[in-house]
Amino acid sequence: MLIKKNIVIMYAISFFSGMIFYGPIATLYRQAAGLDIFQITLIESISMALCVALELPCGMLADRIGYKNMLLCVCWLYFLSKVVFWKAAGFGMFLLERLMLSFIMAGLSGLDTSILYLSCAPERAQSVFGTYNNLNTAGLLIAAGVYSLFIGSNFRLAGFLTVISYGVMAVPAFFITDVKPPERERGGTVREFKSIFRDVLKNPRLIMLVAGAALLNETHQTVTVFFNQLQYVRCGISDRTIGLIYIGVTLSGLCGGFSARMTERLGERSFGAALYVVSAAACAAMAVFADPVLSVAAIVLMRVCFSLFQPLQTQLQNRQITSPNRATALSINAVMMESVGIATNLVFGAAAKAALPLALALGGIFCVGGLALFLPGSRATE
Repeated sequence: MLIKKNIVIMYAISFFSGMIFYGPIATLYRQAAGLDIFQITLIESISMALCVALELPCGMLADRIGYKNMLLCVCWLYFLSKVVFWKAAGFGMFLLERLMLSFIMAGLSGLDTSILYLSCAPERAQSVFGTYNNLNTAGLLIAAGVYSLFIGSNFRLAGFLTVISYGVMAVPAFFITDVKPPERERGGTVREFKSIFRDVLKNPRLIMLVAGAALLNETHQTVTVFFNQLQYVRCGISDRTIGLIYIGVTLSGLCGGFSARMTERLGERSFGAALYVVSAAACAAMAVFADPVLSVAAIVLMRVCFSLFQPLQTQLQNRQITSPNRATALSINAVMMESVGIATNLVFGAAAKAALPLALALGGIFCVGGLALFLPGSRATE
C-alpha cells in the first residue's frame, strides 16, 4: 500500500516533536523548578520501568483500536505532557510529566515505524525511516538555535514554546489514513499476541538481532548523552566549547538519510558490521586517550554510526514481521531491547563510578558483543 499523505504527515510529526526548546538546559530547567539531581534521576528510573511495563499492552491496544486512533491518543497526550512540564514545580508535577511520557513512548514504540512501513513501498522503507529520523534532528537543531539566540535564561519561555510546537505537532494526526483498522473480533489481538510471542521464542536469530541492536543503541545513548560531558571535562574543554560541540554533534546526526544508499553499496550485514566496529574503536580511543580533538571526533563518529544504523535495524526488524498486528510484534522487540538497556545502564553506572575510562572501555566491549549477535541475527532477514 502506498499512501504518500501518511508519510508527509509522519514527517511533520517527527519535525515538530523534535522542537524541544528547553533541550539544551533540561537539567537546569528542572533544578530551577525545585528538583535536585537525585530527584531527577529517580524520576527517570521510574519512568523507564513503567515504559517497559507498558510496551506490550500499548502495542496490543494499538492493534485493537487502530493505528490512527492510537496515534491521536499519543500525540495529544504528548501535547498535554508538555503543558504539565511547562507549569511544573516540584517533584510531583515532574513525576506526572514523566509518567505521561512513559505511556507516550510505549504507545509510539513501533507505531510510527509501522505506519511508515505500511504506507510506502518496502524497498523504500529504509530511506523513509532515515528521513523521518533526520527531520526530528532538524527540529531539535532549530530549537537549540532559537534557544541560544533568543531565549537565554528565560527557562519558562523555552517550556512555553515547546508547548506551542507540540500543539502544532498533534494536529496533522487527524488526517492520517489508517493502515491498520481496529480489531473487530473480541479477543483476537490476545490470541495473535500469544502466536507472535511463540514465534519470537522459536526464532533465536531474531532475538540475537534485537539484543545486538540494543547493545549498540544503549552504548551510543550512554556515551554520547552522559559520558561525553565527563570526557570533555577530562580533556580540559571549556563549558562554552562544550555547547558548540553539542550543536556540531547534533548536526552529524543528520547523516541517517544516507543509510539506504550505503546499505545498497556495502550490503546490509557488511555495513552493519562496520558501524559496530567504528563505534567500538571510538569507545576504546576515548578510554585510552584524554585528547580533546580525538574525543570530539569519537563522539561524532558514534552519533554518525547510530544515525546510520537506526534505519537499517528498523528495516531488518520490520521485514521479519508477517503478522497483521505489527505494533504488537514490534512492542515485543522493544521490551527485549529495553530490558537489555536496563541491564547495561546498571553496569555502565557502576563502571563510571569507579573510573570513566573503565566505563568507556566497557562501551567498546558492548559494541563487540553486539556485533557478535548482529552477524548471525541479521541472517534471519536474508
